[in-house]
Amino acid sequence: MDVQSEKILAQIIRNTRIAALATLRDEAPHVSMVEYVVTEDFSSFHIFASRLAQPIMDLQKNKRMSLLITETDDGRDNPQSLARVTIRGSAELMENGEPGFTPIKKMFIERFPASESLFKLADFGLWRINPKGGRFVAGLAKAYNITPETLLKVSER
Repeated sequence: MDVQSEKILAQIIRNTRIAALATLRDEAPHVSMVEYVVTEDFSSFHIFASRLAQPIMDLQKNKRMSLLITETDDGRDNPQSLARVTIRGSAELMENGEPGFTPIKKMFIERFPASESLFKLADFGLWRINPKGGRFVAGLAKAYNITPETLLKVSER
């Protein structure tokens, strides 16, 4: 991947606040919208949602998932030229008090201030997404497979 594409990927991951979350429901794909935060080194992504939400119920049954993060639609003639990244991985519920929980909670509240009151509700939880791989499309004819190592490298851009 060229340096410019790495910069675009880093920018999309850092600056986009929502993603499409794909889970498996009754052995069929299901997609929903989620807010997310990412660690500085891109080693994990985090979502915060109610355990009563369908996609979270799906994750409780099957940890496999993917996130789709896209460049903001700017009205261009060919939206297929928008940059986007799909992150494949597995999700796990973070327990309050476990190492790393408090800093991620703080990141989430800073990025999404309205979530602060939700952290007091028993049915809401933080989920850690551990990337296994994915695909980055930087634009027309610029597509790259990505790995956790790719994400670590790109995080330095």
